[in-house]
Amino acid sequence: MDNIKFTPQDILHKQFKEKSIGKGYDVDDVDGFLDDVIKDYDTYNKEVARLQDENERLKAKVDELNRQLEIGSSIGAAAPASQPVVSSTTNMDILKRLSNLERRVFGSQLGDDGDSHLL
Repeated sequence: MDNIKFTPQDILHKQFKEKSIGKGYDVDDVDGFLDDVIKDYDTYNKEVARLQDENERLKAKVDELNRQLEIGSSIGAAAPASQPVVSSTTNMDILKRLSNLERRVFGSQLGDDGDSHLL
């Protein structure tokens, strides 16, 4: 956004030079100003598109983290009564639980890498 030259107030209060001969404004002055306004609009459009992309990416990440949290909660709910479920589960705890569950369920399909004794 550092490339933006004009604020809406700058555009509103812009005064063009009048021609010394004849009536009207200096065409080069008006054209130069409009060229700069167009560049600003291009910069704004690019920034809006970038922010929209980032917003979508972050929304997808939040959705994925919520799914992971739900998986972690369902694993915690399925734990035996003798093991208390801690409500302040960290993301690392959830990932460890998910990894252990994947090893138990898919261990034989993942290939033997010497961890089969952990199953």
